[in-house]
Amino acid sequence: MQSTHRITELSVRWLARLTSLVSLGIVAMFLLAEPFNPQNVRPREWVGFVCFPIGVMVGLIIAWWKEGLGAAVSLCSLFAFYLVFGWLMGSNIHGPWFVIFASPAFLFLIAWLLSRSNFSEVHA
Repeated sequence: MQSTHRITELSVRWLARLTSLVSLGIVAMFLLAEPFNPQNVRPREWVGFVCFPIGVMVGLIIAWWKEGLGAAVSLCSLFAFYLVFGWLMGSNIHGPWFVIFASPAFLFLIAWLLSRSNFSEVHA
């Protein structure tokens, strides 16, 4: 039973890592597709930009070493992005794309939870 749990944990962890590389790569291509001019970003848009993509991507990078912390940073940043842009600014952010780019954070969270349950089973 424990070996099946460990295989699941490792599978989810590596799926999270691989999908995080894909997300990071795609977002990097979007950011590098045209020259970035900070003067074109309005002050209120900086808040959203810090949340997504910066906060989400930083969280995905942290999650390679600290899964729980990285997942929390990414998911809190995603939530803050939707809160700021969707609710407070009333922007139309429809569709699943922001959640899809942040989806590796959910996998990192699952891997972290699986590792915690595995730790408690071994040390019980």
